[in-house]
Amino acid sequence: MSGAIDVRVENRLVRFVPSTPVDADAVVDRLNGVRTGDVVVMALSKPSATVVIDSEGRMVVHGTHRIEAAQAAAKEVLLRLGMDEHGLRMEFGPIIASFAYARPVLIDRLAGDLGAGNGVVDERLGCVHIDDERHGVHIMLWGNGKAVVTEARHPNMVAMAAVHWRTQIESRRAFAIEG
Repeated sequence: MSGAIDVRVENRLVRFVPSTPVDADAVVDRLNGVRTGDVVVMALSKPSATVVIDSEGRMVVHGTHRIEAAQAAAKEVLLRLGMDEHGLRMEFGPIIASFAYARPVLIDRLAGDLGAGNGVVDERLGCVHIDDERHGVHIMLWGNGKAVVTEARHPNMVAMAAVHWRTQIESRRAFAIEG
């Protein structure tokens, strides 16, 4: 089993820092934002995203998988408030991605056999957890070969981790034999 693994970015967390902080109270009063603790949450339909305004007037955009969509959401909030979008700075947070191996995985065979606290089977979710320090990601791998990856900084790191762990799974003969 060789070849590239198709990685899909499911969600990308991006924080936007405008040159002038966003007034959270204005978002509540004029844009129907909802205050919850120290932040204001606002749902947008076009683009589809959730914008969280923190106490420092920065915006975290959640629920998009493309940077362009996150940027459009941040600009939408600024424009609706009559604020200037120039000088808007982006800071990238972790992504959530997924991939799938071509064959099912015998996750019970991996239990406790992946070193340093890895290979913990989560009975509730029905997956095995892998904390991949080499690539800086956390992988949840299901028996059907599908995986969800959190804490990733770039899709390329997810792809490299997927190839690395495919090799580890092959060496433990934990791919189900088709037939």
